[in-house]
Amino acid sequence: MHAFDVLGDPVRRRILEMLADGELPAGDVVRVVGEEFGISQPAVSQHLKVLRESGFAGVRAEGTRRVYSLNAAPLRDVDEWLDPFRRFWVPRLDALATEIARGKKARRDGNPPPPTNEQEQS
Repeated sequence: MHAFDVLGDPVRRRILEMLADGELPAGDVVRVVGEEFGISQPAVSQHLKVLRESGFAGVRAEGTRRVYSLNAAPLRDVDEWLDPFRRFWVPRLDALATEIARGKKARRDGNPPPPTNEQEQS
């Protein structure tokens, strides 16, 4: 399964978000995802299986529990694939960072921040 097929599902994305914070027992994943998406334990288990088989997640036994963890390697592959497209948003993010810094400096100096284009049009 292609990485974007895996990431295209909101349930799997949510599981990856949870695993990004650290290892979790399968039961915790089932409880949270089941509540948020209204799906059964077997359905969550299927999503965990897809993440495991596609390399996005790892699992280890801890007694009778299964503990899942994030495997970042496939995410690095996605990041590399996205690299040629960054030119579309990086300059805007840089401009936003500049404007935020200007606003912070103006507040520190006791000056009101300059009006935005929307404020000028009002």
